[in-house]
Amino acid sequence: MKQLLIIAFSLYSINCTAQQHKKVKFTPTHYYSFFSGSTTPVLTIKPGDTIATSSIDCEGFDKNLIKCSIGAAVNPLTGPFFIDGAEAGDVVKITFIDIRFSRNTAMCLPFFHERSMQDSITKLAKNDTAPLIWDLNFKRNIASLHNKTKHLKNFEVELNPFFGCVGLAAPDNQMLSTADSGPAGGNMDFNRVKKNATVYLPVYHKGGLLYIGDGHAAQGDGEINLSALETSLDYDFVTEVIKKPLKQISYPRVEDDTYIMTVGMDATLDNCVKIANKGMLEWLQELYHLSIEEATQVMGSSMEYKITEIVDPKVEVVAMIKKKVLNKIQKK
Repeated sequence: MKQLLIIAFSLYSINCTAQQHKKVKFTPTHYYSFFSGSTTPVLTIKPGDTIATSSIDCEGFDKNLIKCSIGAAVNPLTGPFFIDGAEAGDVVKITFIDIRFSRNTAMCLPFFHERSMQDSITKLAKNDTAPLIWDLNFKRNIASLHNKTKHLKNFEVELNPFFGCVGLAAPDNQMLSTADSGPAGGNMDFNRVKKNATVYLPVYHKGGLLYIGDGHAAQGDGEINLSALETSLDYDFVTEVIKKPLKQISYPRVEDDTYIMTVGMDATLDNCVKIANKGMLEWLQELYHLSIEEATQVMGSSMEYKITEIVDPKVEVVAMIKKKVLNKIQKK
């Protein structure tokens, strides 16, 4: 009888939890070109609810390859979503439960950005050339050029759907362009912001005002040709509000099954590295209460880096440490 009561109570608890959180489908009709606190929210969402929605690609083409009315916007954003209970000084967690392709093509510029190569090379590939079309093969999980070239007729890349733009409204009264990024996120173009990843962002406005967009089928680090394999995506996400942490985070953090990761953004790579390292130090001290001496040993022995973005107004470096390394740290 006792076991039956426990089972019954467990089922009751599960049912209550299911009733508390729901799945909400949102179909966007307008898209935005800034991370701004002045835009009227399109939807108020409860932390814990699953939001199912969609994005168009960086040029405004939807899943049917119909160009949406976005004016001169680049990386048009879905949102903003007002997150119930989020206030300035909080941290919002955004977890991508699922990311799905909504069409079987992507496009990519045949171009090298001026920051990626010497001038003698970048002038050979001009940015006024039409993008190349890639076919997405979902059965094989690969992408390949639609019009095969002589040397790339067998070239393939693995599909890795992720979002280039994830951000809250920018601090103060800034209107942060969708080509840029900052402390509250933005156009980060980090290829680990994918299914099952969690992004942590500092809140500067009531409700946070979350924007998401710039869907990618795949992208190399740095986005050196000013373009990923750009496409439209459907996706489900869940938010959580961390109320007034002891120390507010200064820049985005990302977590997945393998790594904890801290993002550094600035005009120079040197400063990016310092910002990312500082973020990692603070996170490790929050999680494990490490002394500075202990932190030098953990970070010095185990840090990895990605140069995730070099062509946007701010370049970006991500500091990364594997969770399996951190599991060996004594918390107490």
